[in-house]
Amino acid sequence: MRVVRRAPLTVLLVFVIWGLGAATGSLVRGPSPALAELIGAGLGPLRAGAWWGLATSALWCRGLASYVLSTLMIVVLLPVAERRLGSLRAAGLTVLVQVAGSALGLTWVWLLDRYADGRWADQLGVSVAVGPGTAVVGVTLVASACLAALWRRRLRLVLVIALLMLALYSGLIGDLLRLSAGLLGLALGALLFGRLRRHEVPVVPRPSRSERRVLVAFVVAASAVGPLLAAWAQSRVGPLSVLRFVFAAPAPDAATVKQICAGALDPRDVRECMELRARLRFSGLGPALLSTMPVVLLLIAAEGLRRGRRAAWGLAVGLNLGLAALAVVLMTNHAQQQIVLGAGVHPRAWIGIVLPLAQPLLVVVLLLVTRARFDVRAPHGTYRTLLQATAGGLVLATAAHVGLGLLLGDDFEPSPGVGDLVLDLPLRLVPPGYLVGVAPRFLPVDWASTALFEWIGPAVWLVLAVAALRTFLRSRPDCAEADLARVRALVGQGAGGSLQYMATWPGHAYWFTPDGTAAVAYRVIGGVAVTTGGPVGRPAAVPDAVAGFAAHCREQGWTPSFYSVDADVDAAARDLGWSTVQVAEETLLPLPDLTFTGRKWQDVRTALNRAAKAGIVAEWTTFPAAPVAITDQIRAISEEWVADKDLPEMGFTLGGLDELADPEVRLLVAVDAERSVHGVTSWLPVRRDGRIVAWTLDFMRRRSDDRSFRGVMEFLIASAATSLKAEGAEYLSLSGAPLARLDRGEPIAGLQRLLDTIGQRLEPVYGFRSLLAFKAKFQPEYRPLYLAYPDAAALPAIGNAVGRAYLPDLRPAQAAALARALFAR
Repeated sequence: MRVVRRAPLTVLLVFVIWGLGAATGSLVRGPSPALAELIGAGLGPLRAGAWWGLATSALWCRGLASYVLSTLMIVVLLPVAERRLGSLRAAGLTVLVQVAGSALGLTWVWLLDRYADGRWADQLGVSVAVGPGTAVVGVTLVASACLAALWRRRLRLVLVIALLMLALYSGLIGDLLRLSAGLLGLALGALLFGRLRRHEVPVVPRPSRSERRVLVAFVVAASAVGPLLAAWAQSRVGPLSVLRFVFAAPAPDAATVKQICAGALDPRDVRECMELRARLRFSGLGPALLSTMPVVLLLIAAEGLRRGRRAAWGLAVGLNLGLAALAVVLMTNHAQQQIVLGAGVHPRAWIGIVLPLAQPLLVVVLLLVTRARFDVRAPHGTYRTLLQATAGGLVLATAAHVGLGLLLGDDFEPSPGVGDLVLDLPLRLVPPGYLVGVAPRFLPVDWASTALFEWIGPAVWLVLAVAALRTFLRSRPDCAEADLARVRALVGQGAGGSLQYMATWPGHAYWFTPDGTAAVAYRVIGGVAVTTGGPVGRPAAVPDAVAGFAAHCREQGWTPSFYSVDADVDAAARDLGWSTVQVAEETLLPLPDLTFTGRKWQDVRTALNRAAKAGIVAEWTTFPAAPVAITDQIRAISEEWVADKDLPEMGFTLGGLDELADPEVRLLVAVDAERSVHGVTSWLPVRRDGRIVAWTLDFMRRRSDDRSFRGVMEFLIASAATSLKAEGAEYLSLSGAPLARLDRGEPIAGLQRLLDTIGQRLEPVYGFRSLLAFKAKFQPEYRPLYLAYPDAAALPAIGNAVGRAYLPDLRPAQAAALARALFAR
């Protein structure tokens, strides 16, 4: 009922289209031809006087798949319009854009039917459109004027580009009507709610540098997907659908080509032989895959563009120029025109050739205009590695092509020599559409030689494509020792809270403010820059450091996220318009007034008394200075603890044995009279103005065999509190418990509820909530730790990056165990 109240129009439309479909027997194969002429939108129904089809066509679909996809479209898009416009206004605008958009689209159909010729115009003239997509897309683009700038740009770009690609490559009447309704919706939104009413709505701000990269990358990716749509959708008739013949065309048999060409003496037979040889280049799965390589590389380039990489910009420009060159080949070669357009006379064939030329050139123009946005260089040595992989792949391909070609020489016609095979290899690496007019030196005649002939090129390109993708995904900056020394100097100045010392751990890169008064420790995972706590350095520099690091990430094409930060960073991020969510609960134990008296401290006093009776004492040391007998036991205890888990030991903000090697990290070890270690804790220094004022608990391990005693952790923490209080420390931080928090009685938002659920599901595996309950024995003060993020759309990527930071060595079997823990009921 809550869903019905929030989106009644959405629910009503879903019920109506499925109900009418069931009542008229249209769910499986769509409405019958007679019913379609009565309720559909098309020139035929309009000429017959069925003008109501402009509205009623939205209430039926073309078949079961169309019903399912249309329902998904309604459920995803229409609630956006209802929330922004109100259900009644959204209903009225839905009817308006459906009728007016269909009428506008049919006007274009009428013009094409009357003044153009060809298969596309002929099919549009006799087609009838049904489906709610026209209304849903139109009203969604009307409502986009009411969205925030970021989502307004993204929603409009995604929908408009998708509508254009469908109209150009698919070209069905429904595609044209949806495009018309979408453009009408944009105009209505601007007129009713957008910038045309400046006195009500402020001027839309210009997109940021990183957002422009995202938008350009999406345009490049969409231009790449269009030809694939043309290749896969063989029934489509759009003006760019001729490109499907470039990527996948019916192919003759190699033996047939050989037989025809063997007796070709007449000029007509010679010409037919040339056409068949050209068509043969499009045959088989291998050449089809090789033909799509420019598209695959364009998609890889789009990912690099999203990250702002300069090399990706060059790759995208080069590939689009190559596609434009292919269009020129299609336009000028008669044999290729016959393959693409078929036999016969085509007076307007140049239109179908020039349009494929125009699209890649327009993309090149866009890339040239936005060139300054893509200036991120790869880490040192990235392209040297790529060149080495390329050279190695080509050497192996040459050896395989020549060696196997000689071995299968009798299976080619004519039988090739070493020189023929070497000279033929470059032709095997070129997409077939670029080889029109270039006669092959030899042709395969059986399955083994055909496999070599067709698959050597795709194999090389697949290797190079994977290598190129890894090149663009590689974004981890190099960390110099000088940077680490600067960070160590800044750590002692106060900012960063109780987690400040974690900034010195291995695996970080560092960003410094221009004046050098603060630094941010981070790691880049999957294009997301995840910080380890907040900025370190002068407390007054924290707001500028947060804003500066966010700008630095945008310049590099990364998504910034401040993880496990305190209230000061939370406030600075909110001032930037970011969102925050609690991801952990830190517990602080003030020391000046600490006494273990009262009933609440009973468990702690029991642990202290039990240790005294067992002759167990707490000794301070450091891992580098500890005796080998002690360090060996600590390693054994840690390995035993890890082996007992189904999942690997977590890292990131949770230190392990590697982090103990720092001489500034103090260890408190529980040992008995025989020097057996029962438990160990590590403590990280917390400095202010260069002076240690507190300590943070990090590493905790206890012996799990029968020789250990219960309460060893309570004993060690209580002993540390007593000892460090005597040294003058202000407090102890018992660190944060991830995915666990104190219930403060506040309203819980959707994201916070999701994190609470994840923490609950992972409790049997990692025991975060049990850890928080254990720390409650020390009557601590609670402080929330937050995740600050700039864009809700980036949350899945941020979640992936944080998960990989904690579990970098997660194996597939362990990932499956984690998934079972998360989704178990």
